[in-house]
Amino acid sequence: MGSISGPVDDLITRSNRLGADKRNTNFAGGNTSAKGAETDPVTGEDVELLWVKGSGGDLGTLTASGLAVLRLDRMRAMVGTYPGVDDEDAMVERFDYCLHGRGGAAPSIDTAMHGLVDATHVDHLHPDSGIAFATAADGPALTEACFAGRVAWVDWRRPGFQLGLDIAAIKAANPQAIGCILGGHGITAWGDTSEECEANSLEIISGCEAYLAAHGRPAPFGERVAHWAPLDPAARRERAAALAPVIRGLASTDHRQVGHFTDSPEVLDFLASERLPELAALGTSCPDHFLRTKVRPLVVETAADAPLADVVAQLRERHAAYRDDYRAYYERYAAADSPAIRGADPAIVLVPGVGMFSFGADKQTARVAGEFYVNAINVMRGAESVSTYRPIEESEKFRIEYWSLEEAKLQRRPKPKPLAGRIALVTGAAGGIGKATAARLAAEGACVVIADLDADKAAAAAAEIGTADTAVGVACNVTDEAAVAAAVAEAALAFGGVDLVVNNAGLSLSKPLLDTTAADWDLQHDVMAKGSFLVSRETARTMIAQGLGGDIVYIASKNSIFAGPNNIAYSATKADQAHQVRLLAAELGEHGIRVNGVNPDGVVRGSGIFAGGWGAERAAVYGVDEADLGRYYAGRTLLKREVLPASVADAVYALVGPDLGLTTGVHIPVDSGNPQGFLR
Repeated sequence: MGSISGPVDDLITRSNRLGADKRNTNFAGGNTSAKGAETDPVTGEDVELLWVKGSGGDLGTLTASGLAVLRLDRMRAMVGTYPGVDDEDAMVERFDYCLHGRGGAAPSIDTAMHGLVDATHVDHLHPDSGIAFATAADGPALTEACFAGRVAWVDWRRPGFQLGLDIAAIKAANPQAIGCILGGHGITAWGDTSEECEANSLEIISGCEAYLAAHGRPAPFGERVAHWAPLDPAARRERAAALAPVIRGLASTDHRQVGHFTDSPEVLDFLASERLPELAALGTSCPDHFLRTKVRPLVVETAADAPLADVVAQLRERHAAYRDDYRAYYERYAAADSPAIRGADPAIVLVPGVGMFSFGADKQTARVAGEFYVNAINVMRGAESVSTYRPIEESEKFRIEYWSLEEAKLQRRPKPKPLAGRIALVTGAAGGIGKATAARLAAEGACVVIADLDADKAAAAAAEIGTADTAVGVACNVTDEAAVAAAVAEAALAFGGVDLVVNNAGLSLSKPLLDTTAADWDLQHDVMAKGSFLVSRETARTMIAQGLGGDIVYIASKNSIFAGPNNIAYSATKADQAHQVRLLAAELGEHGIRVNGVNPDGVVRGSGIFAGGWGAERAAVYGVDEADLGRYYAGRTLLKREVLPASVADAVYALVGPDLGLTTGVHIPVDSGNPQGFLR
């Protein structure tokens, strides 16, 4: 790839600025470009180049490595060999023969638009206001009324080489134009400088916004339906948390999904409108929208405060109908060479009075799908306020959704990690074994909920382990039924449910029998025996509602089977946990839920329990300095190696990963080989 030059610096700066404001374009949507000259290191001569955002990148975070770099002379020569619209997909492969230098991103389908338009800088964006014009039944007339020839209209055409030729011809025929509205799609603007191009893009966007504000009629979605009015915030979140696992299970019929919940004002307003069923059935229009949201959402029409059982019953009924409809859609348009159907479950589920549930293979995909449907709501509102919303034909949507080029893009995605799509809840996870376990599960692809007594520490651990799309911290006192239920509800609202639970929360007081008080006994049994029971019970409810199986892992101890000295309360409660594993494995197996345990010993370094006084107490029992306790424990093992929190995390992953899917009701020792902990 050529050296970073002025045009590239300007392009990156402009792209990041445009992409930072979601009014201009959606996440990973749109593309920008610049043209300029560089010296060819082979010939020593200047060559004209095109720098354009590559396939799959995001404007807001675009860097030079995300650009495709092509020679303009070779790209423009493709016009002479263009076979016509029926064979234009072959042109994308030819872009590879136009690439200049090393590295860079793969050229996107919109590359022709940028290369063929006679302007130094080009922006193609998906603003809600612009797409409202693009999807209005009388879009050409609206464009003329708003811009008086300063912005041209281009009829809908699937992105590709021919669309690039169309826009180039429109620009040549309209020298006064600063850009165009692309029917059913978005906007394109151009300029001789980066600043002029950006100003022209923003002029089109703000012009559309101002026209809609000035001429739009009120209540474009019709009257509000009283029984679809939003529940109050607390009731809304309670209902959403109860529904999320059920909906996620349905949406995961073909492929396991992660969920996202949205109850923003624009969503709730749309869901409370009389035209909800009619407009939702029309589906989205912009290719970026429906590729992520599918052609239309699943809509529930029960009253906001209907009994939960009634809502679930309608969800199941409508989900079955949705799958039938989607398969029929596929069969209507699929050709012999079409990619196989990718799954018939909805990506967007709308529940009046509650909100929107969106789904994807990971949290970011699920969140972005929801954001795109909010874009679609804004587009429908704008189009209906000044005209009639008229998305592109269903057959065209299918051509794009099952486009061979789109399939190739999907195939380029990295292979999913082993725990991708799984949602883990780990208790006592702000430090020690819990934090190490959460970090390992996140590294293997799981979304993790860091549950801890200290909310601030839980949030800090989550921020350290991942992003908001992969890890969240929640407060949870495992001895409190309401607190446990609230933590599981937070997991459902954050990710759609729970698949994997690690009962790690614990503490210990090392005392002989005669010094152990009833309060000592109650405290340890409340946290570990009762706490594990409460967490397992609440999360099992969620797993059963999902119907996706699951894993529960107890962090027990060598002391669950070994009668160590001066340790009555701790060892007894660990034995309780160990037997819970066996009991729950037997009871929950019919639901596909596996229950297993890990028996660590001597985890001193990084352990919250040992740092909290347990280390000093055990060191006194064994007559060693506390600083030497880890070495003491290691010295009495067969392998003579110290056990670390990461060692326990590795065992948890072994139990919940892909290799032990038929194992349940077992305990794995993680003690560096301590004969006292042998199971017998």
